[in-house]
Amino acid sequence: MGFFSKIANALKKTKEKLGGAIKSLFSRGKLGDDFYEDLEEILISADISVTTAEETVDQLRAEVKKEKLKDEEYVVGLLKDILEDTLTRAEVPEIEYPAVIMLIGVNGVGKTTTVGKLADYFLRNKKTVTVAAADTFRAAAADQLTIWAERAGVRIVKHEEGSDPSAVVFDAISSVKAKGTDVLLVDTAGRLHVKANLMEELKKISRVISREYPRAHVYKLLVLDATTGNNAVNQARLFDEAVELDGIVLTKLDSTAKGGFVISLCGELEIPVIYVGTGEKIGDLEKFDPEEFIDNIL
Repeated sequence: MGFFSKIANALKKTKEKLGGAIKSLFSRGKLGDDFYEDLEEILISADISVTTAEETVDQLRAEVKKEKLKDEEYVVGLLKDILEDTLTRAEVPEIEYPAVIMLIGVNGVGKTTTVGKLADYFLRNKKTVTVAAADTFRAAAADQLTIWAERAGVRIVKHEEGSDPSAVVFDAISSVKAKGTDVLLVDTAGRLHVKANLMEELKKISRVISREYPRAHVYKLLVLDATTGNNAVNQARLFDEAVELDGIVLTKLDSTAKGGFVISLCGELEIPVIYVGTGEKIGDLEKFDPEEFIDNIL
């Protein structure tokens, strides 16, 4: 079963639209200025940013001119290669253990659900897991995380609503150090990326982790809702400036997302997509596969 087998149908419309539009370009004849201008518009219509679309088309034009091969199969294959190279511009970090993984992002993107799915993912990969309910502001956030922790079968560390998130993380670190746990997953409160005080809270949590657990490998993953399209790129840029992101987890890519913005995300910001949600069940999270992603949108 392929990586994108669960969401191939969701991306099918994007593939049909892109593929059909590109095929119609070839039916018009030679690869001139009009061809490349129209191709750029087609890429933008798939949620690829203007900057990335321009760069892609410029590179394609240069390669085609150099090789002097202009048949459809060659050009489409070359386009796929360029887009895949853009997706892999940022190196995906290899998770080392013991690991502390902070899940951050705006409200409503599915952070708590993602914590549950990641817990299950690491368990499937024979790792021990604890989760920390550091979202102490949202009503019933810890209760929701408790449900996911129970589904995954992992321990949870939580405090009362309104507690200091850093205190939750402090206790969670004490627990995982005592038990020799491989992975600590930290669920943080949703925040607007323009709220400086909430960004400071993330930095405080990071300081606690560095001070109390210096031997841990720390990863800050931004959870993004794929249906927000190019707005997700702006979110990622602002969070990266604030806390230096290590990677992205995409949610709701199995929904109505066009998917092209992922290419802009990796190309312009050089932040790798590491995991992707492929459905609503706890096991519906996989490692992101750039090659299969491109095959499923083009």
